[in-house]
Amino acid sequence: MPLGLVALAMGAFGIGLTEFVIMGLLPEVARDFAVSEAAAGWLISGYALGVVVGALGLTAATTRLPRKPVLLGLIVLFIAGNVLTALAPDYGIAMTGRILAALSHGAFFGIGSVVAASLVAPEKRAGAIAIMFTGLTAANVLGVPFGTFLGQQFGWRSTFWVIAGIGVIAFAGIAALVPAPSGVQERISLRRELRAFRSTQVWLSLAVTVLAFGGMFGAFTYIAYTLTEVSGFASGAVPWLLVLFGAGLVGGNWLGGRLADRRLDATLIAFIAALVVVLVAFALFAGSQAATIAGLVLMGAFGFGTVPGLQSRIMDYADGAPTLASGANIGAFNVGNALGAWAGGVGISMGLGYTAPVWIGAVISAAGLVVMIVAALLAHRARGRVVRTARRATPATTRTVPVPVV
Repeated sequence: MPLGLVALAMGAFGIGLTEFVIMGLLPEVARDFAVSEAAAGWLISGYALGVVVGALGLTAATTRLPRKPVLLGLIVLFIAGNVLTALAPDYGIAMTGRILAALSHGAFFGIGSVVAASLVAPEKRAGAIAIMFTGLTAANVLGVPFGTFLGQQFGWRSTFWVIAGIGVIAFAGIAALVPAPSGVQERISLRRELRAFRSTQVWLSLAVTVLAFGGMFGAFTYIAYTLTEVSGFASGAVPWLLVLFGAGLVGGNWLGGRLADRRLDATLIAFIAALVVVLVAFALFAGSQAATIAGLVLMGAFGFGTVPGLQSRIMDYADGAPTLASGANIGAFNVGNALGAWAGGVGISMGLGYTAPVWIGAVISAAGLVVMIVAALLAHRARGRVVRTARRATPATTRTVPVPVV
């Protein structure tokens, strides 16, 4: 395994940590800035918006620049955002720090996916992307519980100082371990990158990302309420149950990457279909604690198991200019997050109960499955047309007429 993938995974770990750890620290942040918890929650929404803007804007602005220096610059922006958040004297400055850090998120994962894929053979690139995203899953399993504990014991600002330190380590790792491209490199223009969006398959892939992943995140956003109000777990058990969910993320990410390298579309269809089944079963049997535990692990596994394949697929169809399309797909993940969270919240506000987000998530992911099946069928037909055209263009083999022996 190229060591550069480890460095990229460390950057992904820090970025994943700064995205998710704030959820466990909202009460402390709200008290410190004397704002309501709803207002503190905008630190999450503002971050998500910053991810989408950075995924498109920063990626587009840096298409003509060498990718390794761009990654290092994004890590510097990430460090600066977290330092500003840790030092923030008021809510407005904290929000500014969160948005600065978020701007690096989408561009880092978008460009980092392209760099990770370039470090291995073409048939192994989904696995390489999965290794980089292991940092993000590890942030959920290990980083978020530790970061929450640290913030509760030593103040929420201490967590963001530690995250900034992780950013420094990631910067050093990328600088030392990610190789700079050798030889004369082709300059990629923004026009060429934008041309990738002429592909129907690129848009279908983005739609699958929004819907399939959004369905899972919609169920996950309100999972604490489902666990305590429906499944009957004590609130103190929720963090440990989320560790199980995170373990599912890690396993699904690894397995999804390996299988996607073998059969990309078939793997995505199978994982999304399994996710829909798991969400339906979760909603039906949420009153059983044993079934809920199994559902948490499987929801994380099948939900995040789609990520390497979805990221690899959009790069496949980006017509030799995958950077902006890759960044757009990171933005699509966050659009899906927002869609799922909003739809789940609507279900609860309508009085449908705390399993409503899970049911709604199943419907959204099912829509993603339909789009994925359509995309796979169109891709299969297109390959068939290419093969038939190639056969017609190949001259027929000249027959050898046997000469009779006299």
